[in-house]
Amino acid sequence: MTTKLSLATLADIGDRASLPRYRRNEIRPGILHFGVGNFHRAHMAIYLHELFNQGRDLDWGIIGAGVMPSDKRMRDTLKAQDFLTTVVEQDIDRSAATITGPMLDVITAPDFDRIIATLASPEIRIVSLTITEGGYFIDAATGKFDPTHPAIVGDASDPDHPKTVFGLIIAGLKARKAAGIPAFTVMCCDNIPGNGEVTEATVCGLARLSDPEIADWIHHNVAFPNSMVDRITPATGQREIDMTRDAYGIEDGWPVFCEGFKQWVLEDKFPLGRPALEDVGVTFVPDVAPYELMKLRILNGGHAAIAYPAALMDIHFVHESMENPLIRAFLAKLENDEIIPVVPPVPNTSLQDYFSLIETRFSNPKIGDTIPRLAQDGSNRQPKFILPSTADRLAKGLDVQGLALVSALWCRYFEGESDGGKAIAFNDPSAERLHSAALASRGNAQEFIGITDIFGAVGSNPQFRKRFDEAIGSLRSHGTAATLQRYIDGTLAS
Repeated sequence: MTTKLSLATLADIGDRASLPRYRRNEIRPGILHFGVGNFHRAHMAIYLHELFNQGRDLDWGIIGAGVMPSDKRMRDTLKAQDFLTTVVEQDIDRSAATITGPMLDVITAPDFDRIIATLASPEIRIVSLTITEGGYFIDAATGKFDPTHPAIVGDASDPDHPKTVFGLIIAGLKARKAAGIPAFTVMCCDNIPGNGEVTEATVCGLARLSDPEIADWIHHNVAFPNSMVDRITPATGQREIDMTRDAYGIEDGWPVFCEGFKQWVLEDKFPLGRPALEDVGVTFVPDVAPYELMKLRILNGGHAAIAYPAALMDIHFVHESMENPLIRAFLAKLENDEIIPVVPPVPNTSLQDYFSLIETRFSNPKIGDTIPRLAQDGSNRQPKFILPSTADRLAKGLDVQGLALVSALWCRYFEGESDGGKAIAFNDPSAERLHSAALASRGNAQEFIGITDIFGAVGSNPQFRKRFDEAIGSLRSHGTAATLQRYIDGTLAS
């Protein structure tokens, strides 16, 4: 017997899943969140759910928001189940389903006026974001706000009718200023170095294009705390929908599967208050940077490193890549020899123990995380997760053989065919030019690593280019598996 998820059917599934101990009519909105995807519902929404279960801070309910046309499907699916979500936590030795309910509504395009009105409401004291690493209009080569992006130009020329997340935030803040309502806090939950500062740069940069006065007001009145967020959360497909039905008897149109581990490190900068998240495991610190750098370089960098060799070797699941002795040994050598040595110390943390935990998490077979998910959006992820380690090592005069191999694997991936002859389906906003550049690099490597808005100065560094040439040459002559073995053996340069 299966039960369609809704508020009316919660009692019917209480023997199969953990249920909310709070009632929906007890919750009042306090947060507007842009980007109601799987990660948000497995992370921030879970922390709030756990806090609400203690009977605490019920005035911090979530109103979701989305600006992309595809967000409407998410809204319609969640609305049909009263904005409840089945979150399935999967560790190697345990699986459990939890029904979460801190979300009250989702507003999507084209109802931008309603989003602005909600942002202007005094109830909303925090505006949070999970809109992917590439959603902040930052030039990858310079790390600065890009005022020339067409979406930014559009909002700057018509600020009263914004279409971007940042234009909407500005419009909401303008309305609050005009009404004498204090500014909300803007809390980024995306994997970006200095994510609070990056968010402020984009918000203020866009505001300054049309209204320098409001840009100055935002700079002086809006808090942008930095954060580090972590939980491996695959995309939902038919597999997850079927597993939720078959294992738990719950019909959920968009369940979320995730690992049991979760982490959130956050700066305590919330002028209008915040939920007592420290009581459910969030770590508040004066400086997030060390934790953030550790996670971005070791975990996200590790994901980026294994994605492309696994794809070229026709491996679909992340745990299967970790079962491959060559990929596992490649990751360990890369992390221990090149990445971890340039990660600064983290308070009360062993970086080696952290990497051991990462290896265990990557190896979890129940998660069902996929290589195509890790391989997507590399044009935004490589400059944030891999190339900073490369740049740091080059600046210190250190070797970058493994990191250059990661870049070469990415290039080889964008040639469009695996070692086994299978066509590779790209999922990247720059896919067309990356594919063209990868093919052109067969004659001149600079055609790929010379893409300055991705590689910046790294691409023209002689030591990097030497190592890249060795790696891409080996990949094309010997294949992925043999090249990984040569790197592991220390014979890649021979």
